[in-house]
Amino acid sequence: MTLILALDFGGTKLAAALVNIGSRKWLRYERRLSPANANASSDLEIMRSLIYSLLQDTKPAAIGVSFGGPVDASTGTVRLSHHVAGWENIPLKGLLEDELGVPVGVDNDANVAALGEHRFGAGQGYDSLFYITVSTGVGGGWILNGQPWRGTGGMAGEIGHMVVDPVGPVCLCGKRGCVERLASGPYMAQNAREILENEPQRRGGLRDGEVLRGLVGDDLTLLTGQLVSEAAVAGDDLAKEVLHKAAWALGVGIGNVANLMNPQRFVLGGGVTKAGEDFWQVMRQVARETALPEVDFEIVPAVLGDDAPLWGAVAIASMLV
Repeated sequence: MTLILALDFGGTKLAAALVNIGSRKWLRYERRLSPANANASSDLEIMRSLIYSLLQDTKPAAIGVSFGGPVDASTGTVRLSHHVAGWENIPLKGLLEDELGVPVGVDNDANVAALGEHRFGAGQGYDSLFYITVSTGVGGGWILNGQPWRGTGGMAGEIGHMVVDPVGPVCLCGKRGCVERLASGPYMAQNAREILENEPQRRGGLRDGEVLRGLVGDDLTLLTGQLVSEAAVAGDDLAKEVLHKAAWALGVGIGNVANLMNPQRFVLGGGVTKAGEDFWQVMRQVARETALPEVDFEIVPAVLGDDAPLWGAVAIASMLV
């Protein structure tokens, strides 16, 4: 049997899995949370321990790697991580090839997850799709004519930094009103928190965020995007307002991308898949209104969940065998 090793360097977690090529079932799988003060060295050390724990006395034919940050896929060099220090210009492909003596492919997590969904998930049977992940940030990855499309410098698919509200709040990237600034989990939590702090006089049943406050015991620092979604589903109007703004931003972004590139499918992964029917309805409606009536597309949830980058890593490695 031909063994494939798949690695996922996420912003907050590290995962590794071993699979027989052609199989859809992990032989072995391990994941570990990054420590709070993680850096590139600590991440690499944890990943090494996962690798040797999985491999035992076996050797893979190839290794595929998903990395949460900009990557030069042609050289396998990590440019940086937005969440973990010390990853600037690290030759990850070279490090792993030197240590394990097998071919390695490395790409950023959105591109890899797009490939995973295309080969093994919601994109099977489609020639063109745009995969969008909505979690800590908002990223995207293209499959065009059945192949990953990365753009000139590997930066294609950055829908998170498409501006949808030029007078909106400032994003981490410095621009105003990016999709990510309105639709990512941490920013949704921040938006809800700011309303609760700045408008304590809001009253009217659940309108003032009572459900939200109840979920965090009045400690607003504990708010997350997931809790905003839960509160909205439970009928909290303030949470609904924040969630609808996020759905609107994502819908405008998707509608514009549909006009520009005309993919068959948009596949959405990350925390957004658990955001509730209301979120999906608003997003689909806004996307449909933003796109030209003649532009056909559908928006579906990803099916591989948190394992999309690992299955994409399997697809990358399979090309090297």
